[in-house]
Amino acid sequence: MAAGTLIELTAATNDINTADQLQAFECYQKLMVVNGSNLKVADFINTKLTHGALATAHAHGDVLTQDQTGGNYAYMVVDFINADKTVTYGYAYYAGTATAFDTTNAITGSGSGSGFTPSAVTVGPHWYDWTAYPGGTSGSLPNKAYLGCLYRGRATLSGDPEHPYQWYMARQANPWDFGYIANDAQSPVKGGNSDAGEIGDVITALIPYKDDFLVFGCATSIWFLTGDPAEGGSINELDLTTGMYGANSWCWDGEGSLYFWGTNGIYKTSIPGKPTCISEIRLPSLINDEAASPSTHRVTMAYDRIRSGILICITKLSNGSNSNYWLDLRTNGFFPEVYPDECGVYSSFYYAASDTTYRDLLLGCKDGYIRKFDSTAKDDDKGDTDQAIDSYMKLGPLPMSSDPFLTGKLERLSIISAGGATGGGQSDSDDLTYKVFVSDCAEEIIEKLSADDSPNISGTIAAPGRRKGSAIRQKVRGTYMGLKIGNSTASETWALEQLLYNSKNSGRAR
Repeated sequence: MAAGTLIELTAATNDINTADQLQAFECYQKLMVVNGSNLKVADFINTKLTHGALATAHAHGDVLTQDQTGGNYAYMVVDFINADKTVTYGYAYYAGTATAFDTTNAITGSGSGSGFTPSAVTVGPHWYDWTAYPGGTSGSLPNKAYLGCLYRGRATLSGDPEHPYQWYMARQANPWDFGYIANDAQSPVKGGNSDAGEIGDVITALIPYKDDFLVFGCATSIWFLTGDPAEGGSINELDLTTGMYGANSWCWDGEGSLYFWGTNGIYKTSIPGKPTCISEIRLPSLINDEAASPSTHRVTMAYDRIRSGILICITKLSNGSNSNYWLDLRTNGFFPEVYPDECGVYSSFYYAASDTTYRDLLLGCKDGYIRKFDSTAKDDDKGDTDQAIDSYMKLGPLPMSSDPFLTGKLERLSIISAGGATGGGQSDSDDLTYKVFVSDCAEEIIEKLSADDSPNISGTIAAPGRRKGSAIRQKVRGTYMGLKIGNSTASETWALEQLLYNSKNSGRAR
């Protein structure tokens, strides 16, 4: 398959419930899909041998051998056998001139499993049900799960509606073994997060950090597991008053800090540490303003390694309408964004490709497209058509007088766009539109900027650079001023180089 080309895993078509929550995680070169009662595996490493039902299944880790005569052998390390014992998956390798299993020679095993001759040999990728290993000693997976991750080589599940406070870990290096009766250092484990004698909080997110610790985001608290639960690990409380929104509402930055959508806004923390709400000053009403509910909205967060920031997306599941924020880690500023409904973000993933051409933050959108940000594009791609970007900045309230007891009169306003030099490889700004609002009350300036209606002065500034006659000399009087500068024209963009204004005192403020 050519790099950058998508192909369909046809066996998976119509085999997942897109109306239900879905998570997926990498596990031993397989993708484990967690979709309620729909637990699936996309297997990219194993070879599939189809055969008649075996009286006894080969054990996980058994080595199967097919003698193809003349010193040519095909071998397989058994990974998984389906519940009917009619399909065996495993890692294949060869000796002599053998390059594949065939359908004519018998296969024998190193364990007690039944021998067989395969009726079909299929190279991956494969798609099949995620179940416990057959034979009765590997336990069973929960009836439903909505959360999943890999931690210390253990496939981990949670989000079971029957036991929402419970988490389940498979045997280390064996995602098919959930038999909790074992008693060894790699044993399957299930547990919860609470003080002794309590049931525990509802788990909303599983957040692994390498093999160091696993964070359990809960409805009203946060816990973390250090080490391995079957070999001296311990569960610790991170915060008993802050909850976490959902399965995808978190991310790690490049310095190992955890960001998440919590009880009162956007939080940042180290592990261990104390979560701090970093949005409470700039966006004090974020939670109430967005009114996001897990039953109606998807909240995703992703660290963009290229642009050095956190993308926070709040998308309504029914129609893709969205409200988003870019948290720029260079300036610690929040920048609100709205995308076309077709581009509403349902999932986000940074693809760390070895080829830098494909290395980027990928966004799974409401219309089924996978998109990424393009710094050279001047319009949003929403499928068959493009949509003009309405980009703007608002400034204010700005004092118009050097004396707080006096009003001021705006004498001159200069808005200088970027560019204008002869030659060079940098793009020039397109024209800018502007609106000026004045008032004797700072609160009213905020209201006027929000309503974006009935400005005292408005117009267009020719670009690029400082243009003759571009200074705004219309005089307005007030105590405070607000400015809106931007561009909403298709196939245009803008950049601001400098903003200058001067005003003089003009009478007593009332």
